[in-house]
Amino acid sequence: RVFGIEGEGDLVKQSRSKAQLNNISNVEFHQHDLFTRFGREFGEFNKMLLDPPRSGAKLICENIEQLQPQRIVYVSCNPATLARDAHILVGQKGYRLVRAGVIDMFPHTSHVESMALFERNG
Repeated sequence: RVFGIEGEGDLVKQSRSKAQLNNISNVEFHQHDLFTRFGREFGEFNKMLLDPPRSGAKLICENIEQLQPQRIVYVSCNPATLARDAHILVGQKGYRLVRAGVIDMFPHTSHVESMALFERNG
């Protein structure tokens, strides 16, 4: 089961529409701002995909024990905030960095996306 949490209502509508268009029935999308409160009311998650704005996901990382995912895939357009948040996850929250890489999603520009996979220790 895939559970999508997005802060922007229009993106939630688009996600639902795309899932329906592609006959994907094992997904749910909800509008919720994880930067102000956490989604514990949605249940537990064993995996999480974080794709925050340029400012990063500091608050989420600082409170990750409330969500307790085993794995986190973190997509970032800002290497500085990814480094800051990785330091929180690895240095304070019991995760280890398993893999990291760069994706050139915007060819012929200087912009790249970074991705990092974190797994909870133990």
